[in-house]
Amino acid sequence: MNSRDFPIRRATPGDVPVMCSLLSELFAIESDFSADNQKQATGLSLLLTDKYDSSIVLVAEKGDEIIGMCSVQTLISTSEGGPVGLLEDLIVRKDYWGKGIGTRLLSEIFRWCKKKNISRLQLLRDADNERALKFYTGTGWAETNLVCMRKMF
Repeated sequence: MNSRDFPIRRATPGDVPVMCSLLSELFAIESDFSADNQKQATGLSLLLTDKYDSSIVLVAEKGDEIIGMCSVQTLISTSEGGPVGLLEDLIVRKDYWGKGIGTRLLSEIFRWCKKKNISRLQLLRDADNERALKFYTGTGWAETNLVCMRKMF
């Protein structure tokens, strides 16, 4: 199978339940997060109804089935003096790994970022996910000296 056999398109509200299932797969390997379909559905709905077009959610399909997704949100960076992107989620169903789908999703995200004059894309990955590290470095990402911290409210 060629990665072109998996069309990439913008997600729609009807895709939210399947994307929640994909996020459950992702959060199962990320120790800082846990799946909560209601929260994930609310977050995805907010991204999909972003009236400023400052975010994008893409899905990859095989036939009528969604097998992958990727989302980006725009932030303003003082260091860059303009918009940057936060890659929030990238997940491909495990039975479709190694077919170029993640790379294709990223290519479409990169195209959107360039169109939006986004100068930098950043992401967080689970420190123990070596497969993700290998994937991201293989697609041109570089590690930084920054360390993620968070405070919950």
